[in-house]
Amino acid sequence: MTNVRKLGSVLAVVATVAVFAVCFRMLAQVIGITSPWLWLLAMFYFLGIAKVAEPIFMLPMPASLRGIRASERSGDAYRRLGVHRFGRFLRDSPFRRLNASVYTSQAPEAGDLARLSAQAESAEATHFWAAVLFTPYIAYLFVAGNAGTASVFLLVQALFNVYPILHLRVVRARLESIRARAHQRSVRGSETAVDDA
Repeated sequence: MTNVRKLGSVLAVVATVAVFAVCFRMLAQVIGITSPWLWLLAMFYFLGIAKVAEPIFMLPMPASLRGIRASERSGDAYRRLGVHRFGRFLRDSPFRRLNASVYTSQAPEAGDLARLSAQAESAEATHFWAAVLFTPYIAYLFVAGNAGTASVFLLVQALFNVYPILHLRVVRARLESIRARAHQRSVRGSETAVDDA
């Protein structure tokens, strides 16, 4: 990334944070700083800021959760949970535009596969940390006796964080499989070239 593009990305993050901060403050004055809906909005602000910051900083997944497990590769559990249907819905709807960088409409090159994998992992990490930060507030609402709002927030958490995480893990598993096959073809091609020489 050139210095000009990096500066542009930094300015975009600063502008996004500034706009969100002003909006948050104005809304807090209207509905009150203790309103649960304000904190739901803060979660969406976190997702937005992380997305805008992606060109200069990608959030990492915890090391223990980063790898794709064999049970996830089979896809059976995710299929039963409807993750594949959720993924098809995202791909075939305007929601695709929220994270278009993890999709490709043509046969990707090896470099593209690495980039797609990194962006899918970053998107997964963004939803993971949003869920981690938002879950204690949902628990607080339950403890405080606001079960109705907490239940709505659980649904939002599932639709906007949990299912995107699961879908992105499916995407990463597929990308890893494609990369492994491409690597094997490359190795076989190299061995053939050596034999021919």
